[in-house]
Amino acid sequence: MTVAIRDAASVMVVRRHAAGASVLMGMRGAGAAFMPSKFVFPGGAVDPEDGHVALARPLGTTCHARLLQEDGVSPDAIAAAALRELAEETGLLIGRPGGPPCDWPGHAGAILTPDAAPLIYMFRAITPPGRPRRFDAHFFVADAVDIAGDPDDFSAACDELSHLHWVPLDQAGALDLPFITEVVLAELSALIRDLAHDKPLSPPATVPFFDNRGPAPVFRQLR
Repeated sequence: MTVAIRDAASVMVVRRHAAGASVLMGMRGAGAAFMPSKFVFPGGAVDPEDGHVALARPLGTTCHARLLQEDGVSPDAIAAAALRELAEETGLLIGRPGGPPCDWPGHAGAILTPDAAPLIYMFRAITPPGRPRRFDAHFFVADAVDIAGDPDDFSAACDELSHLHWVPLDQAGALDLPFITEVVLAELSALIRDLAHDKPLSPPATVPFFDNRGPAPVFRQLR
């Protein structure tokens, strides 16, 4: 049976300080149909409603252009999905006051409009054939300084991810990770390796893309 490929979005929230960096991760349930018991970043499938969410600010020009390549889904919808999944799975919000109202529970309660501007697009991978679920996964990175509120407060998180915690980046490899998560973590490490902790994140020179749509896997770089 052919498994449809759904667009999905994940966000790596990175916390940087002079002594090093950490990234927010959680563990999927043992009964999950996709990647059970693995440590992952907050994320999930793009919902049709994500394309109708008003954003306080759009994605940056470079990230927006890269998401337009060979993708039928609106870049803003993918960014909105990343922000929604972050809010649902961790309780953490990236948003701004004073924008159009948003009826997502967390943002509505905080009177914040989801803000895509802090998201940096940095990786894309399509799940290989033969898996029970397949996703065209888009990975973003965001700085923890853009979280509205306490970055250690996960009290509003749903139960999709357990063991939510900030993992030191140099220790994340010791967790039980999906292969693609290991690859994305390596890209994240390279992105911030020579960046001072008080300097803003910026888009990478290219976005790696593992394309598994055809009979043979293809690796490309989105420019």
